[in-house]
Amino acid sequence: MNSAFSTLDWGIFFAYFLVLTVTSVLLSRVKVKSTRDYFVGGNSVPMFAAAMSVLATSQSAATFLGGPEYSYGKDLTFIGFYISAFFAVLFVAKVLIPRFYAIRAVTVYELLEKRYGENAKKQAGMMFLIGRLFASGARLYIGALAISMILFLDITPTHVAISISLLMLGALAYAYFGGVKSIIFSDIIQAVTYIGAGIAILIYLYMSMHTDFSIMVSTLQSDNKLRLLDWSISGGFSVWALLGGWLLLNIAAYGLDQDMTQRALTCKSTKEAQNSLMMSIYLTIPVALLFLMIGLLLYLFYQHPELSGLSTEVVQKFDGEKITIFMYYILHEMPEGMRGLVTVGAVAAALSSSNSVLGAMSSVAIEDLYKPWKQKRSNVDEMHFVKAGRNAVLFFAAALSAMAMVSYYWQRYTELPLLSFALGVMAFAYTGLLGVYGAAIFTKRGSATTVPLALLGGFMTVLLLQPYVLGDTLATMLDLKLGFSWQILIGTVVSFGMMMITKEKEHG
Repeated sequence: MNSAFSTLDWGIFFAYFLVLTVTSVLLSRVKVKSTRDYFVGGNSVPMFAAAMSVLATSQSAATFLGGPEYSYGKDLTFIGFYISAFFAVLFVAKVLIPRFYAIRAVTVYELLEKRYGENAKKQAGMMFLIGRLFASGARLYIGALAISMILFLDITPTHVAISISLLMLGALAYAYFGGVKSIIFSDIIQAVTYIGAGIAILIYLYMSMHTDFSIMVSTLQSDNKLRLLDWSISGGFSVWALLGGWLLLNIAAYGLDQDMTQRALTCKSTKEAQNSLMMSIYLTIPVALLFLMIGLLLYLFYQHPELSGLSTEVVQKFDGEKITIFMYYILHEMPEGMRGLVTVGAVAAALSSSNSVLGAMSSVAIEDLYKPWKQKRSNVDEMHFVKAGRNAVLFFAAALSAMAMVSYYWQRYTELPLLSFALGVMAFAYTGLLGVYGAAIFTKRGSATTVPLALLGGFMTVLLLQPYVLGDTLATMLDLKLGFSWQILIGTVVSFGMMMITKEKEHG
């Protein structure tokens, strides 16, 4: 087996997995007597722990590697996405969280049951499960690909499968026995690990530059790399896009996606849940800045050899796959010890999103779909549903792993953009959810009949606007290219409009 790992790298790698093993055994002893314990920690999770878990869940190997890529190729305007997230979290904390706690929700889709009936909850839950299978399966593939490149110096099917298994076994170790409480405390470990790795890389990169700080800043300024705001209407991360589609997407991510919102549902009270969400975004913004700063230093390192003392042609390819500049740096420049540390950081980022999605998918499958069905047919105790929850965790671990391998083969051997679709599919689903929840909370309109139409209508609108469906054709016809944020806005308006067709009295 080829590997660029030195003895020191392997030592760091195995030490990390020893910590994972010990902590997973300790956290598996969490007492679980009901599905409320298993899925929302019996509403006893400390506010800071929930905040750290939301931070960890919002990150993945894709963001760990993708943040530096954006600032390397462009500028700092991506930070606007997190400023937009701040306003979205403020909305979720003030508007949605009190409503979830008022009904003692275990999943966010229970709110729809109160307004439009049980089928609305099931339909939203199904949309979440399908969207998450694609999106999180694709994210798992991206994480596994990165780990295979670093660990094995190749991306053969066997090594990618080993990397996927490594991530899934790590996620299962936390998610299976202890449920969400175990996941949340493991997320703290993962967050500290990848933030620590990021800080170490930033310091190492800075120390390896043969110049002082003022020259670095003036060089970046003259190359227009420090721009924070984009006032154009082109989409991307312009101010207008941040106040439109990206704001809506962040509201959906933090408030309507069980994967993220489940953490906020574990707190003792509405107030603690609100504070945990606000704290999570206060922590997320500096973390995002950290990885954007790594990208700026990589730009100076590779594009200004007079500052780094390195003159080389950068080809961001690995075994036929396009790779990020951060991955290129890891593979070509990273010294021993640091390579092990950054691998641990990438694993931690991938693990924090993988274990949380297992808990979230399991909670929706059991609470929103299986439990109501089973209780109508027989009288069973709570431990039956806890066991069912654990079985669901195993099932979704297998399903996500399979989706990750499908993504691998599809990406390698076909021209069809499955990966783009898979990564975007949850955002497509958000538009339907935004339209339905908008109608449920702010109007007296909508009905059980219009809910599935609105969910599907929003989804299909954004899907049809993708470049690989009708987007390129429409752009040519209208001489106007719609950015993804505008597509989200249009999809939400379509979904909301469909909900306005009918009027019905509230349920319950």
